[in-house]
Formats: sequence, C-alpha cells, structure tokens
Amino acid sequence: MTHSLKQKLTFPLIGLLILILFVISGFFYFDKLLSKPVQIHDVKIDTKAALKLNVLKQISKKNGIKEWELKAACATLLKDEDKAVLNDVSIIFFTKNDKKVHLTSEKGFLNTKTHDMTFTDNVVVTYETYVLRTDKLHYNKKEHIISSDTHVKLEKENSVIEADSMTTRLNDNMTILKGHVKGNFSENLNIL
Repeated sequence: MTHSLKQKLTFPLIGLLILILFVISGFFYFDKLLSKPVQIHDVKIDTKAALKLNVLKQISKKNGIKEWELKAACATLLKDEDKAVLNDVSIIFFTKNDKKVHLTSEKGFLNTKTHDMTFTDNVVVTYETYVLRTDKLHYNKKEHIISSDTHVKLEKENSVIEADSMTTRLNDNMTILKGHVKGNFSENLNIL
C-alpha cells in the first residue's frame, strides 16, 4: 500500500471511529437522563373539575328545530355539580321565525341537565341593528326566554332605552322592559 492510499483510508476510519464514540457516549448520556425520575414543580390541580375542554361547541334542538348554538373558548365541567363554567362565550339563539339573536360574554354557566344558562361580565346581545348591554343575563331553555334582573341598555343608531330589568320571549318576538324605563327613542322603534 502506498502512503497516499493509507492516508485516504485512515481519515475516514478515524472519522467513523469518532462518530461511533459520539453515538455511544450520547446513548449513555440520554439513558442516564431518562432513568432519573422527572420532577415537576408548582403543579396546580383543580380538584373541582371533572373535565376541562379547550374549545366547546354545542347545539341544542327541540323537536328537530335548532334553538341555540353555543361556542366557548374553554369549558370546565365541575365534579358533583351539573354545571359547566364557560369562558369567552358566543351563542346564537334562534327565534320561531328563524331570526338570529347573538350573545357574547366573558363568562357563562351552563346547567348540564336543564341547559339553562347564566352569562356574566360584559354581556352583549345583538339582534339585527339592536344592541343590548348588561352585566348579567339568564337563559331559560324550557321557555326559550332570555332575561336580566340587572340594568340593561338597548341601543339602535341614535335611540337609547335603559331599564332595571328585561325579558325577551324568543318564540313570541316580544321584549318587556321594566323598572325606571327611560331613554331617547323614535316612535318607530320595534324591539323584537
């Protein structure tokens, strides 16, 4: 063998030997890492939650007719309670004549048996060009009614009506405002 042929064979063999040493040492290093028990610190366990969902979408139908369609960014189903806690809620209620009433809120609570709901924190309801704002609103599934016992403000373009409470019968297209009802509105204002 000539000297140049030995050099040509020596360098690849040395490289292969170095690669084998790296693989073997890497194997022992990772084996040692994996054999150690993993320690997790500052873990918070929600003892009230039975299940947490990152995204929730639910549709409710009665006699084959869609009553509402609910979306939430996350939901927590609570243990020992028939309740789901919802965050970043968006819901569409359907009226008898198939019109849509949109509701958004930061928080919501769904009774998982009755499907009654309560919405809180920046509740906004829109219907066509009307916007209703309140701090808390309830939905009664059996009667298909939304209501609020807290201050409500209803706006349409330049018209504003405020009241202490409100009830909307979604199947009857009727909204009732009660308690210190006041505002600026035209006589052609039709609420729902």
